[in-house]
Amino acid sequence: MKETNKKINNEERYEKVLSEKDIFAIAFGAMIGWGWVILAGYWIRGAGSIGAMIAFVIAGMMIIFEGLIFAELTSAMPLNGGEQKFSMRAMGKNGSFVCTWGIILSYISVTAFEACALPSVLQYIFPGILKGYMYTIAGFKVYASWVAIGSISAFILMLINIKGAGSAAKLQNFLTYVIAAIGILLIALAVIKGDTMNMHPFFENGYKGVLSVAVMTPFMFLGFDVIPQAAEEIDVPLKRIGKIMILSILMAVIWYIAIIFAVSLAMNANEINSANLVTADAMKKLWNNKEIAANIVIIGGAAGILTSWNSFFIGGSRAICALSEAKLIPEIFSKHHKKFKTPYVSILLVGTLSMIAPFFGKEMLTWLTNAGSFGAVVAYFCVAISFILLRKNEPELERPYKIKYPKLVGTMAVLLTGGMLILYIPGMPSGFKIQEFTIVLGWIILGAASYYLSLRKWRKRGYTDEMLFGDIPYYQRKKKKENKNSNEKR
Repeated sequence: MKETNKKINNEERYEKVLSEKDIFAIAFGAMIGWGWVILAGYWIRGAGSIGAMIAFVIAGMMIIFEGLIFAELTSAMPLNGGEQKFSMRAMGKNGSFVCTWGIILSYISVTAFEACALPSVLQYIFPGILKGYMYTIAGFKVYASWVAIGSISAFILMLINIKGAGSAAKLQNFLTYVIAAIGILLIALAVIKGDTMNMHPFFENGYKGVLSVAVMTPFMFLGFDVIPQAAEEIDVPLKRIGKIMILSILMAVIWYIAIIFAVSLAMNANEINSANLVTADAMKKLWNNKEIAANIVIIGGAAGILTSWNSFFIGGSRAICALSEAKLIPEIFSKHHKKFKTPYVSILLVGTLSMIAPFFGKEMLTWLTNAGSFGAVVAYFCVAISFILLRKNEPELERPYKIKYPKLVGTMAVLLTGGMLILYIPGMPSGFKIQEFTIVLGWIILGAASYYLSLRKWRKRGYTDEMLFGDIPYYQRKKKKENKNSNEKR
Protein backbone atom coordinates (compact mmCIF):
# COMPACT_ATOMS: atom_id res chain seq x y z
CA MET A 1 0.00 0.00 0.00
CA LYS A 2 1.40 3.39 -0.96
CA GLU A 3 2.37 5.52 2.03
CA THR A 4 1.20 9.10 2.19
CA ASN A 5 1.90 12.07 4.39
CA LYS A 6 -1.66 11.98 5.73
CA LYS A 7 -3.57 10.15 8.35
CA ILE A 8 -5.95 7.41 7.34
CA ASN A 9 -8.84 9.85 7.49
CA ASN A 10 -6.91 12.17 5.10
CA GLU A 11 -6.73 14.94 7.68
CA GLU A 12 -3.27 16.49 7.61
CA ARG A 13 -1.71 16.53 11.05
CA TYR A 14 1.04 19.04 10.27
CA GLU A 15 1.54 22.03 8.03
CA LYS A 16 3.98 21.47 5.13
CA VAL A 17 6.31 24.38 5.72
CA LEU A 18 9.87 23.05 5.32
CA SER A 19 11.72 23.72 2.05
CA GLU A 20 14.93 22.13 0.75
CA LYS A 21 16.95 24.95 2.29
CA ASP A 22 15.15 24.50 5.60
CA ILE A 23 15.76 20.76 5.94
CA PHE A 24 19.43 21.11 4.96
CA ALA A 25 19.85 23.85 7.58
CA ILE A 26 18.07 21.75 10.21
CA ALA A 27 20.24 18.67 9.55
CA PHE A 28 23.60 20.35 8.88
CA GLY A 29 23.08 22.98 11.59
CA ALA A 30 22.29 20.27 14.13
CA MET A 31 25.36 18.21 13.24
CA ILE A 32 27.95 20.99 13.25
CA GLY A 33 26.35 22.75 16.22
CA TRP A 34 28.65 23.34 19.17
CA GLY A 35 31.18 20.50 19.38
CA TRP A 36 33.74 22.14 17.13
CA VAL A 37 34.11 25.01 19.64
CA ILE A 38 33.80 23.21 22.97
CA LEU A 39 35.29 19.76 22.33
CA ALA A 40 37.93 20.15 19.57
CA GLY A 41 40.72 20.43 22.14
CA TYR A 42 39.48 17.34 23.96
CA TRP A 43 39.58 15.31 20.74
CA ILE A 44 43.11 16.40 19.83
CA ARG A 45 44.42 15.86 23.37
CA GLY A 46 42.79 12.44 23.50
CA ALA A 47 43.89 11.02 20.14
CA GLY A 48 46.40 13.43 18.57
CA SER A 49 45.78 15.53 15.45
CA ILE A 50 45.69 12.67 12.92
CA GLY A 51 44.13 10.27 15.43
CA ALA A 52 41.22 12.65 16.03
CA MET A 53 40.64 13.03 12.30
CA ILE A 54 40.70 9.23 11.86
CA ALA A 55 38.09 8.90 14.63
CA PHE A 56 35.77 11.17 12.64
CA VAL A 57 36.47 9.26 9.42
CA ILE A 58 35.42 6.03 11.18
CA ALA A 59 32.24 7.64 12.50
CA GLY A 60 31.61 9.30 9.14
CA MET A 61 31.68 5.92 7.38
CA MET A 62 29.10 4.54 9.80
CA ILE A 63 26.89 7.61 9.52
CA ILE A 64 27.03 7.71 5.69
CA PHE A 65 25.92 4.06 5.45
CA GLU A 66 23.21 4.81 7.99
CA GLY A 67 22.22 7.96 6.11
CA LEU A 68 21.69 5.99 2.90
CA ILE A 69 19.35 3.68 4.78
CA PHE A 70 17.45 6.59 6.33
CA ALA A 71 17.17 8.24 2.91
CA GLU A 72 15.47 5.20 1.36
CA LEU A 73 13.20 4.47 4.31
CA THR A 74 12.11 8.09 4.67
CA SER A 75 11.06 8.23 1.01
CA ALA A 76 9.15 4.96 1.44
CA MET A 77 7.47 5.97 4.71
CA PRO A 78 7.32 9.80 4.85
CA LEU A 79 5.61 9.95 8.22
CA ASN A 80 6.61 11.89 11.32
CA GLY A 81 8.40 9.66 13.79
CA GLY A 82 11.06 8.33 11.42
CA GLU A 83 12.76 5.47 13.26
CA GLN A 84 9.57 4.52 15.07
CA LYS A 85 7.68 4.01 11.80
CA PHE A 86 10.54 2.11 10.12
CA SER A 87 11.12 -0.28 13.01
CA MET A 88 7.41 -0.83 13.73
CA ARG A 89 6.79 -1.98 10.17
CA ALA A 90 9.86 -4.23 10.15
CA MET A 91 10.12 -5.57 13.70
CA GLY A 92 6.86 -4.85 15.49
CA LYS A 93 6.22 -3.16 18.81
CA ASN A 94 9.19 -4.54 20.76
CA GLY A 95 11.86 -3.57 18.25
CA SER A 96 10.13 -0.27 17.57
CA PHE A 97 10.11 0.68 21.23
CA VAL A 98 13.81 -0.14 21.74
CA CYS A 99 14.73 1.82 18.60
CA THR A 100 12.64 4.90 19.41
CA TRP A 101 13.47 4.95 23.10
CA GLY A 102 17.15 4.96 22.14
CA ILE A 103 16.83 7.92 19.77
CA ILE A 104 14.72 9.84 22.31
CA LEU A 105 17.54 9.39 24.85
CA SER A 106 20.00 10.89 22.36
CA TYR A 107 17.72 13.82 21.47
CA ILE A 108 16.94 14.68 25.08
CA SER A 109 20.65 14.36 25.92
CA VAL A 110 21.42 16.98 23.26
CA THR A 111 18.77 19.43 24.45
CA ALA A 112 19.92 19.01 28.05
CA PHE A 113 23.54 19.37 26.95
CA GLU A 114 22.84 22.65 25.18
CA ALA A 115 21.26 24.15 28.28
CA CYS A 116 24.60 23.55 30.04
CA ALA A 117 26.81 24.42 27.06
CA LEU A 118 25.36 27.88 26.35
CA PRO A 119 26.31 29.46 29.70
CA SER A 120 29.73 27.73 29.49
CA VAL A 121 30.41 29.41 26.14
CA LEU A 122 29.13 32.83 27.17
CA GLN A 123 31.29 32.67 30.29
CA TYR A 124 34.34 32.88 28.01
CA ILE A 125 33.24 36.29 26.69
CA PHE A 126 31.87 37.55 30.00
CA PRO A 127 34.13 36.14 32.79
CA GLY A 128 32.20 38.05 35.44
CA ILE A 129 28.88 36.51 34.47
CA LEU A 130 28.83 34.05 37.39
CA LYS A 131 26.71 35.43 40.23
CA GLY A 132 24.83 33.84 43.10
CA TYR A 133 26.76 30.72 44.15
CA MET A 134 24.37 27.87 45.02
CA TYR A 135 26.28 24.57 45.44
CA THR A 136 29.05 22.38 43.99
CA ILE A 137 28.53 19.22 41.87
CA ALA A 138 31.50 17.02 40.83
CA GLY A 139 33.87 19.88 41.57
CA PHE A 140 31.91 22.44 39.53
CA LYS A 141 30.45 25.46 41.31
CA VAL A 142 26.88 26.07 40.18
CA TYR A 143 25.79 29.72 40.11
CA ALA A 144 22.26 31.12 39.82
CA SER A 145 23.21 33.26 36.80
CA TRP A 146 24.69 30.21 35.05
CA VAL A 147 21.49 28.24 35.61
CA ALA A 148 19.30 31.18 34.56
CA ILE A 149 21.01 31.57 31.16
CA GLY A 150 20.48 27.91 30.28
CA SER A 151 16.96 27.58 31.66
CA ILE A 152 15.57 30.84 30.21
CA SER A 153 17.07 30.03 26.77
CA ALA A 154 15.42 26.60 26.90
CA PHE A 155 12.08 28.23 27.72
CA ILE A 156 12.34 30.64 24.76
CA LEU A 157 13.21 27.84 22.31
CA MET A 158 10.33 25.80 23.66
CA LEU A 159 7.89 28.63 22.85
CA ILE A 160 9.36 29.03 19.33
CA ASN A 161 8.88 25.32 18.63
CA ILE A 162 5.33 25.27 19.92
CA LYS A 163 4.53 27.88 17.27
CA GLY A 164 5.60 25.41 14.57
CA ALA A 165 8.51 24.06 12.52
CA GLY A 166 8.29 27.02 10.14
CA SER A 167 9.25 29.48 12.88
CA ALA A 168 12.03 27.20 14.07
CA ALA A 169 13.37 26.82 10.50
CA LYS A 170 13.73 30.59 10.02
CA LEU A 171 15.93 30.79 13.11
CA GLN A 172 17.86 27.72 11.95
CA ASN A 173 18.70 29.13 8.51
CA PHE A 174 20.11 32.37 9.88
CA LEU A 175 22.23 30.71 12.58
CA THR A 176 23.63 28.07 10.20
CA TYR A 177 24.94 30.79 7.87
CA VAL A 178 26.61 32.50 10.84
CA ILE A 179 28.36 29.28 11.94
CA ALA A 180 29.51 28.42 8.41
CA ALA A 181 31.02 31.87 7.83
CA ILE A 182 32.97 31.80 11.11
CA GLY A 183 34.21 28.23 10.61
CA ILE A 184 35.37 28.94 7.05
CA LEU A 185 37.25 32.02 8.28
CA LEU A 186 39.07 29.91 10.91
CA ILE A 187 40.02 27.22 8.38
CA ALA A 188 41.25 29.78 5.84
CA LEU A 189 43.42 31.58 8.42
CA ALA A 190 44.89 28.29 9.63
CA VAL A 191 45.86 27.22 6.10
CA ILE A 192 47.49 30.60 5.44
CA LYS A 193 49.18 31.26 8.80
CA GLY A 194 49.35 27.86 10.52
CA ASP A 195 52.39 25.55 10.83
CA THR A 196 52.35 21.80 10.11
CA MET A 197 54.93 21.29 12.88
CA ASN A 198 52.18 22.18 15.37
CA MET A 199 50.34 18.98 14.42
CA HIS A 200 52.71 16.82 16.47
CA PRO A 201 51.97 14.46 18.09
CA PHE A 202 49.92 12.88 15.32
CA PHE A 203 48.64 10.19 17.70
CA GLU A 204 48.03 10.02 21.46
CA ASN A 205 47.40 6.79 23.40
CA GLY A 206 47.48 4.68 20.23
CA TYR A 207 44.29 2.94 19.18
CA LYS A 208 42.76 3.56 22.63
CA GLY A 209 42.94 7.29 22.01
CA VAL A 210 41.23 6.94 18.63
CA LEU A 211 38.48 4.77 20.15
CA SER A 212 37.93 7.16 23.06
CA VAL A 213 37.16 9.92 20.56
CA ALA A 214 35.24 7.64 18.19
CA VAL A 215 32.65 6.71 20.85
CA MET A 216 31.78 10.41 21.23
CA THR A 217 31.38 11.11 17.51
CA PRO A 218 27.88 9.66 16.94
CA PHE A 219 26.64 12.42 19.25
CA MET A 220 28.28 14.98 16.94
CA PHE A 221 26.47 13.61 13.87
CA LEU A 222 23.04 13.53 15.42
CA GLY A 223 20.88 15.76 13.25
CA PHE A 224 20.42 14.17 9.84
CA ASP A 225 17.91 11.82 11.47
CA VAL A 226 15.77 14.79 12.48
CA ILE A 227 14.63 14.99 8.84
CA PRO A 228 12.55 11.77 8.96
CA GLN A 229 11.21 12.81 12.37
CA ALA A 230 9.53 15.79 10.66
CA ALA A 231 8.78 14.12 7.31
CA GLU A 232 5.13 15.21 7.25
CA GLU A 233 6.16 18.86 7.56
CA ILE A 234 8.47 18.79 4.51
CA ASP A 235 7.29 20.33 1.24
CA VAL A 236 9.92 18.65 -0.96
CA PRO A 237 9.71 15.71 -3.45
CA LEU A 238 10.47 12.45 -1.63
CA LYS A 239 13.47 11.61 -3.82
CA ARG A 240 15.07 14.98 -3.05
CA ILE A 241 14.76 14.43 0.72
CA GLY A 242 17.18 11.50 0.54
CA LYS A 243 19.73 13.43 -1.51
CA ILE A 244 19.66 16.39 0.88
CA MET A 245 20.13 14.05 3.83
CA ILE A 246 23.27 12.47 2.32
CA LEU A 247 24.67 15.88 1.35
CA SER A 248 24.22 17.17 4.89
CA ILE A 249 26.14 14.18 6.31
CA LEU A 250 29.04 14.53 3.87
CA MET A 251 29.32 18.24 4.61
CA ALA A 252 29.32 17.60 8.38
CA VAL A 253 32.10 14.98 8.10
CA ILE A 254 34.23 17.40 6.07
CA TRP A 255 33.47 20.19 8.55
CA TYR A 256 34.69 18.34 11.65
CA ILE A 257 37.85 17.04 10.00
CA ALA A 258 38.63 20.52 8.65
CA ILE A 259 38.14 22.13 12.09
CA ILE A 260 40.46 19.59 13.76
CA PHE A 261 43.03 20.19 10.99
CA ALA A 262 42.76 23.99 11.41
CA VAL A 263 43.16 23.92 15.20
CA SER A 264 46.10 21.51 14.90
CA LEU A 265 47.83 23.84 12.43
CA ALA A 266 47.23 26.88 14.63
CA MET A 267 48.36 25.61 18.05
CA ASN A 268 51.05 23.23 19.31
CA ALA A 269 50.40 20.55 21.94
CA ASN A 270 51.42 22.73 24.90
CA GLU A 271 49.13 25.55 23.78
CA ILE A 272 46.22 23.15 23.28
CA ASN A 273 46.75 21.60 26.71
CA SER A 274 46.74 24.98 28.45
CA ALA A 275 43.86 26.56 26.49
CA ASN A 276 40.39 27.00 27.94
CA LEU A 277 38.35 26.89 24.72
CA VAL A 278 40.86 25.63 22.16
CA THR A 279 39.05 26.66 18.98
CA ALA A 280 38.52 30.22 20.22
CA ASP A 281 42.14 30.49 21.35
CA ALA A 282 43.29 29.16 17.97
CA MET A 283 41.39 31.91 16.15
CA LYS A 284 42.82 34.49 18.55
CA LYS A 285 46.39 33.34 17.85
CA LEU A 286 45.85 33.31 14.08
CA TRP A 287 44.42 36.85 14.22
CA ASN A 288 47.47 38.41 15.91
CA ASN A 289 46.20 37.65 19.43
CA LYS A 290 43.22 39.97 19.14
CA GLU A 291 40.54 39.19 21.71
CA ILE A 292 37.78 40.02 19.24
CA ALA A 293 38.83 37.05 17.10
CA ALA A 294 38.22 34.62 19.96
CA ASN A 295 34.88 36.25 20.68
CA ILE A 296 33.82 35.78 17.05
CA VAL A 297 34.36 32.03 17.41
CA ILE A 298 32.42 32.06 20.68
CA ILE A 299 29.53 33.73 18.85
CA GLY A 300 29.72 30.89 16.32
CA GLY A 301 29.67 28.40 19.19
CA ALA A 302 26.63 30.07 20.71
CA ALA A 303 24.91 30.02 17.32
CA GLY A 304 25.84 26.34 16.96
CA ILE A 305 24.36 25.53 20.34
CA LEU A 306 21.09 27.15 19.29
CA THR A 307 20.96 25.35 15.91
CA SER A 308 21.44 21.88 17.36
CA TRP A 309 19.21 22.71 20.33
CA ASN A 310 16.48 23.91 17.98
CA SER A 311 16.78 20.84 15.72
CA PHE A 312 16.49 18.42 18.60
CA PHE A 313 13.47 20.17 20.01
CA ILE A 314 11.90 19.24 16.66
CA GLY A 315 13.31 15.70 16.54
CA GLY A 316 12.78 14.83 20.19
CA SER A 317 9.21 16.05 20.36
CA ARG A 318 8.25 14.22 17.14
CA ALA A 319 9.84 10.97 18.31
CA ILE A 320 8.02 11.14 21.64
CA CYS A 321 4.76 11.96 19.85
CA ALA A 322 5.20 9.00 17.48
CA LEU A 323 5.76 6.59 20.36
CA SER A 324 2.68 7.96 22.07
CA GLU A 325 0.60 7.57 18.90
CA ALA A 326 1.80 3.96 18.78
CA LYS A 327 0.23 3.49 22.25
CA LEU A 328 3.60 2.57 23.79
CA ILE A 329 3.78 5.55 26.16
CA PRO A 330 0.95 7.71 27.63
CA GLU A 331 -1.43 9.16 25.02
CA ILE A 332 -1.12 12.71 26.29
CA PHE A 333 2.24 13.11 24.52
CA SER A 334 0.58 12.84 21.11
CA LYS A 335 -1.77 15.74 21.80
CA HIS A 336 -1.50 18.52 19.16
CA HIS A 337 -1.97 22.26 19.51
CA LYS A 338 -5.27 23.34 17.93
CA LYS A 339 -3.81 26.44 16.28
CA PHE A 340 -0.19 25.53 15.48
CA LYS A 341 -0.70 21.77 14.86
CA THR A 342 2.44 20.93 16.83
CA PRO A 343 2.80 18.14 19.45
CA TYR A 344 3.00 20.73 22.18
CA VAL A 345 2.87 18.35 25.16
CA SER A 346 5.95 16.52 23.86
CA ILE A 347 7.64 19.87 23.23
CA LEU A 348 6.81 20.92 26.80
CA LEU A 349 8.44 17.71 28.08
CA VAL A 350 11.65 18.29 26.10
CA GLY A 351 11.70 21.94 27.19
CA THR A 352 11.17 21.11 30.85
CA LEU A 353 14.03 18.60 30.90
CA SER A 354 16.25 21.19 29.19
CA MET A 355 15.37 23.77 31.82
CA ILE A 356 16.25 21.33 34.63
CA ALA A 357 19.64 20.28 33.19
CA PRO A 358 21.67 23.41 34.17
CA PHE A 359 21.01 22.70 37.84
CA PHE A 360 23.38 19.69 37.56
CA GLY A 361 26.39 21.76 36.50
CA LYS A 362 28.99 21.56 33.75
CA GLU A 363 30.09 17.96 34.37
CA MET A 364 26.79 16.85 32.83
CA LEU A 365 28.28 17.75 29.42
CA THR A 366 30.56 14.71 29.13
CA TRP A 367 28.08 12.33 30.74
CA LEU A 368 25.29 13.37 28.37
CA THR A 369 27.57 13.16 25.33
CA ASN A 370 28.42 9.50 25.89
CA ALA A 371 24.97 8.44 27.08
CA GLY A 372 23.35 10.22 24.13
CA SER A 373 25.82 8.66 21.69
CA PHE A 374 24.88 5.21 22.97
CA GLY A 375 21.17 5.90 22.48
CA ALA A 376 21.79 7.06 18.93
CA VAL A 377 23.84 3.98 18.01
CA VAL A 378 21.15 1.67 19.45
CA ALA A 379 18.58 3.39 17.21
CA TYR A 380 20.85 3.28 14.16
CA PHE A 381 21.48 -0.44 14.71
CA CYS A 382 17.72 -1.10 14.88
CA VAL A 383 17.09 0.96 11.72
CA ALA A 384 19.80 -0.99 9.86
CA ILE A 385 18.11 -4.27 10.87
CA SER A 386 14.74 -2.83 9.80
CA PHE A 387 16.16 -1.87 6.41
CA ILE A 388 17.41 -5.42 5.76
CA LEU A 389 14.10 -6.96 6.86
CA LEU A 390 11.99 -4.63 4.73
CA ARG A 391 14.17 -5.16 1.66
CA LYS A 392 13.76 -8.92 2.09
CA ASN A 393 10.10 -9.10 3.14
CA GLU A 394 8.57 -6.16 1.25
CA PRO A 395 10.40 -5.73 -2.07
CA GLU A 396 7.20 -4.28 -3.55
CA LEU A 397 7.20 -1.32 -1.14
CA GLU A 398 7.41 1.90 -3.15
CA ARG A 399 10.81 3.53 -2.62
CA PRO A 400 11.14 6.89 -4.46
CA TYR A 401 14.78 7.10 -3.29
CA LYS A 402 16.24 3.63 -3.85
CA ILE A 403 19.88 2.98 -3.01
CA LYS A 404 22.21 0.76 -5.02
CA TYR A 405 23.81 -2.34 -3.49
CA PRO A 406 21.31 -2.64 -0.62
CA LYS A 407 22.86 -5.85 0.77
CA LEU A 408 26.28 -4.22 1.05
CA VAL A 409 24.92 -1.02 2.58
CA GLY A 410 22.67 -2.85 5.04
CA THR A 411 25.37 -5.29 6.10
CA MET A 412 27.97 -2.54 6.58
CA ALA A 413 25.52 -0.46 8.62
CA VAL A 414 24.75 -3.43 10.91
CA LEU A 415 28.44 -4.31 11.36
CA LEU A 416 29.57 -0.74 12.00
CA THR A 417 26.79 0.14 14.43
CA GLY A 418 27.06 -3.25 16.17
CA GLY A 419 30.82 -2.79 16.52
CA MET A 420 30.32 0.71 17.90
CA LEU A 421 27.90 -0.60 20.55
CA ILE A 422 30.60 -2.93 21.89
CA LEU A 423 32.85 0.06 22.61
CA TYR A 424 30.42 1.36 25.26
CA ILE A 425 30.61 -1.77 27.42
CA PRO A 426 32.03 -0.93 30.88
CA GLY A 427 35.59 -2.25 31.11
CA MET A 428 36.41 -1.48 27.49
CA PRO A 429 39.07 1.25 26.95
CA SER A 430 36.25 3.55 25.82
CA GLY A 431 33.51 2.06 28.02
CA PHE A 432 30.95 3.83 30.20
CA LYS A 433 31.92 5.57 33.42
CA ILE A 434 29.62 5.07 36.40
CA GLN A 435 27.70 8.32 35.80
CA GLU A 436 27.02 7.50 32.14
CA PHE A 437 26.05 3.93 33.00
CA THR A 438 23.64 5.26 35.63
CA ILE A 439 21.97 7.60 33.12
CA VAL A 440 21.51 4.81 30.57
CA LEU A 441 20.33 2.27 33.15
CA GLY A 442 17.81 4.75 34.56
CA TRP A 443 16.54 5.46 31.05
CA ILE A 444 16.12 1.73 30.35
CA ILE A 445 14.17 1.21 33.59
CA LEU A 446 11.92 4.21 32.86
CA GLY A 447 11.29 2.90 29.34
CA ALA A 448 10.50 -0.62 30.50
CA ALA A 449 8.01 0.70 33.05
CA SER A 450 6.29 3.00 30.51
CA TYR A 451 6.10 0.20 27.94
CA TYR A 452 4.68 -2.34 30.38
CA LEU A 453 2.10 -0.01 31.91
CA SER A 454 0.91 1.32 28.54
CA LEU A 455 0.42 -2.12 27.01
CA ARG A 456 -1.20 -3.40 30.20
CA LYS A 457 -3.73 -0.57 30.03
CA TRP A 458 -4.75 -1.44 26.46
CA ARG A 459 -4.77 -5.19 27.07
CA LYS A 460 -7.21 -4.68 29.94
CA ARG A 461 -9.50 -2.87 27.50
CA GLY A 462 -9.46 -5.91 25.21
CA TYR A 463 -7.26 -4.54 22.42
CA THR A 464 -5.08 -6.86 20.33
CA ASP A 465 -1.81 -5.95 18.59
CA GLU A 466 -3.59 -5.70 15.24
CA MET A 467 -6.20 -3.34 16.69
CA LEU A 468 -3.53 -1.20 18.37
CA PHE A 469 -0.81 -1.11 15.76
CA GLY A 470 -2.73 -1.66 12.53
CA ASP A 471 -0.21 -2.70 9.89
CA ILE A 472 1.57 -5.45 11.84
CA PRO A 473 5.05 -6.57 10.70
CA TYR A 474 5.42 -8.69 7.60
CA TYR A 475 6.65 -11.78 9.46
CA GLN A 476 3.57 -11.70 11.71
CA ARG A 477 1.23 -11.20 8.74
CA LYS A 478 2.88 -14.11 6.94
CA LYS A 479 2.57 -16.37 9.98
CA LYS A 480 -1.07 -15.39 10.41
CA LYS A 481 -1.78 -16.15 6.75
CA GLU A 482 -0.07 -19.54 7.00
CA ASN A 483 -2.13 -20.43 10.08
CA LYS A 484 -5.31 -19.39 8.28
CA ASN A 485 -4.50 -21.51 5.21
CA SER A 486 -3.65 -24.45 7.46
CA ASN A 487 -6.99 -24.18 9.24
CA GLU A 488 -8.87 -23.96 5.92
CA LYS A 489 -7.19 -27.16 4.67
CA ARG A 490 -8.31 -28.93 7.79
